[in-house]
Amino acid sequence: MPGGSSMPSFSGVDSCLSSLKSCQSYISTGMDITTNVALDLVEHHNDMEEVDEMEKVMLEYAAMSREVSHYMQAVEDTVNKIKREKPETVPDLKDLVQENFMTLESTNSDLELKRNEKFVLFKEQLKQMKTQFGVQLDAGESEALEQVDEDLTVTQSQTNFICPITQEEMKKPVRNKTCGHTFEEDAILKVIMHREKQNKKARCPKVGCNNVEVKRSDLVPDEFLKRAIDRRNKHSQ
Repeated sequence: MPGGSSMPSFSGVDSCLSSLKSCQSYISTGMDITTNVALDLVEHHNDMEEVDEMEKVMLEYAAMSREVSHYMQAVEDTVNKIKREKPETVPDLKDLVQENFMTLESTNSDLELKRNEKFVLFKEQLKQMKTQFGVQLDAGESEALEQVDEDLTVTQSQTNFICPITQEEMKKPVRNKTCGHTFEEDAILKVIMHREKQNKKARCPKVGCNNVEVKRSDLVPDEFLKRAIDRRNKHSQ
């Protein structure tokens, strides 16, 4: 438009964000693999120093995940600001994104890394595995273990291996972070999808649970329980 300010094209931004999301997916997969390696080390009574190394790897992944998240946020914030303010002079996107990114990175802390969702799950399942195989816990782990939900404590009771939905033994258990209950992954996803088609929220299928909204994002793989089921079946055979 004559006399109007020309807005920059953001056609490449979506592609950039898509690539960053792919990076997040790769990091998530790497953390899952690292968790499995650590649990294998404990299960096969390997040197605990190797397990400690896996914890360091998890923290490195958490740092990478945070960095990617900050860059994605910096890109989105920068683009939204330009669209909102519509400046007469087109700014340098790269410099603005970098400035916003460094501002976000300046708030980093080691404590924040240890609150990474997958790192927290890693520590929880590692404590359970150590307890199962008689590996001594340090003081911090022992205190934290007391806070683990009853449904997740070490047990050989077959009841905990049964999905509340299918009433069959679970093959791929997932745990709801909100209420702590565990289900067969396919079964709970079908419940969620069925309720979504009705434009309704899915309640937790566990009898007596007060959780009125089960979301996909709340479901995490319960690797410890899966291994417990596999071990029990192997021994029974």
